[in-house]
Amino acid sequence: MLKLYTNISFLTDANRSKVFPLLFDLHYVKSEQLCDFYELTDTISDCDIVVLPIDYGSFFKNQKAFQRLLTEAQKYKKPIWLYTAGDFGFTVHIPNSYNFRLGGFHSKLSDNTFVMPSFINDPFETALKTSFSVLRKTEQPRIGFVGHAKTGIIKYMKSYLSHFKLRFKYIVKSTYFDKQSFYPSGIKRAQYLNTLKRSENLQTNFILRNNYRAGAKDQKAKARTTTEFYNNIFDNLYTFCIRGVGNFSVRFYETLAVGRIPILLNTDCRLPLSNLIDWNKHTVILDASSKVSLEQQILQFHEAKSNEELAEIQKNNRLLWETHLRRHSYFIKVHDIFVEQLKLEHA
Repeated sequence: MLKLYTNISFLTDANRSKVFPLLFDLHYVKSEQLCDFYELTDTISDCDIVVLPIDYGSFFKNQKAFQRLLTEAQKYKKPIWLYTAGDFGFTVHIPNSYNFRLGGFHSKLSDNTFVMPSFINDPFETALKTSFSVLRKTEQPRIGFVGHAKTGIIKYMKSYLSHFKLRFKYIVKSTYFDKQSFYPSGIKRAQYLNTLKRSENLQTNFILRNNYRAGAKDQKAKARTTTEFYNNIFDNLYTFCIRGVGNFSVRFYETLAVGRIPILLNTDCRLPLSNLIDWNKHTVILDASSKVSLEQQILQFHEAKSNEELAEIQKNNRLLWETHLRRHSYFIKVHDIFVEQLKLEHA
């Protein structure tokens, strides 16, 4: 059991979308799955960890509360957990702190950075009208994709304008995130998909959208496009995954949840719980800088696996999502990591 201390005055309805995800489950949801692992305490001297209540950028603006909590944590020599929200996340240099974020570049992240999965609902409960089952191996690998992917000068200019606006926010410090180079994700995605589509050795089942979620606005259209999206993952052994605006892929976790095999283009990604999970056993990780083409990297993986081995990977991927990547499952694993760490510190 880990005891957490925070400034509960920030856990308000107005701040729900900004709250540290674990605190959200403990305070608002009162998760039964987590009650055996965490509890909130109102005594900082009695806690194991101090948690910043809302995302760093928002909490930092409340300088008095921010400095008071940090001073108390340092006084009692407590580790600090903080959450940097958004697609980019933010590198924070606070001693004895641990940063939880969705993405970032592995080569630039500290050992005290915890990458969180994208927390999604179970697709078998929300979108797919079937239960989990495995697909058999086909002679050629079947690769699916449904999503926003578009090329062209207009698309490029729109992407660059969005990047310019973010750069301006970065310069004036109106929000907090790590600076990133221009990466037109929709264009890059289309280019890689078109390369794979031209291969005679791959079966591709790609549905390329001109807009996010095919421009769906009302709930009926959103439900339809969500079902199409998950059916495509379910019907294909592999799904191509590449980063979006931030350096992570939500589709990667959605593919694991369906029990299929992600093909992840590595853009210096850090994957969650990599000290616990051998990700090479669950996904095809592509290296775009390799002399071996992306097509050959996929074929090498597929051809080296038997039908039984591919079936086992599918089962293990679904299980991995349930035991490590669901919201409560992830924080249970984090609990175990820190309990062991605290034992070592006090040994």
